[in-house]
Amino acid sequence: MSDVDAPQPPHDAPLPAEAARPQPAPPEPARPIRSAQASPRENRLTRIARGEVVEPVVHAALAGQTHVLEVRELDLWYGMKQALFNISLGAPRGQVTALIGPSGCGKSTLLRCVNRMNDLVDSVRIRGDMLLNGDSIYAAGVDVIELRKRMGMVFQKPNPFPMSVFENVVYPLRVDGQRNRAVLDEVCEESLRSAALWEEVKDRLHESALSLSGGQQQRLCIARAIASDPEVLLLDEPCSALDPIATGKIEDLIGELRGGYSIIIVTHNMQQAARISDFTALLYLGRLVEYGPTADIFTRPQLSETQDYVTGRFG
Repeated sequence: MSDVDAPQPPHDAPLPAEAARPQPAPPEPARPIRSAQASPRENRLTRIARGEVVEPVVHAALAGQTHVLEVRELDLWYGMKQALFNISLGAPRGQVTALIGPSGCGKSTLLRCVNRMNDLVDSVRIRGDMLLNGDSIYAAGVDVIELRKRMGMVFQKPNPFPMSVFENVVYPLRVDGQRNRAVLDEVCEESLRSAALWEEVKDRLHESALSLSGGQQQRLCIARAIASDPEVLLLDEPCSALDPIATGKIEDLIGELRGGYSIIIVTHNMQQAARISDFTALLYLGRLVEYGPTADIFTRPQLSETQDYVTGRFG
């Protein structure tokens, strides 16, 4: 029989297996978006950089503290760029709290929120709250000038006023209208003694403050900051422009002020934070990562990412 005469299968008969037409593969299921819970072992900092919400680790020791300052779910934007993300922490009364983290992580931005210096930037927008001794600093009707009198601020570089040492120290009292010379003399001496500067300048009170050395100028700024007896002292990298000897004197001064003042300090120096602070908060890209007693943060942190930062493995 020829191929032409071979019987043909019916039109509705199934084709042999080898001749069967391949079926299209089923569509691949959509991959879920990775969430903060998707990979708990993945590096937290990588997840933060990706924009995920990662809950900070706050040590239980903070719960037993009385806080002079409470930050509550604080967000801050510069224009369209968000710089702080849902920051919540408390600064214990009479203690030194250090803010650490890589450059650009929001340390100084957070510090400047405390005395509302960021209000001076037109594009700034803030959501959340801060309480200073129980009073909201962002409540309607708060007098910002009066608020700033309740705290002292010291910046990275010494900024004495172009006037005498004496007038620098008593300037906050002058602003408040104090004219009693005996009161001014007493406050000047007490503040300079507290700043460990009295013995060095007691015979130079009426000389220009600009004639002092850099380290002396910074201690003068601290004396000026504490002259009005502030509720909290804010230090924004106060030793970054000083030599090691002057830095040591500032660190000793901070130790002496502990207890009498509540201090919040921003520093890039890990050794300095370990030496002078009681509590340390690590920030990264505007988010709080870990916050606890300084001894724990530097010797037994709960996060490996914190261990990597304080030991210099990154940042």
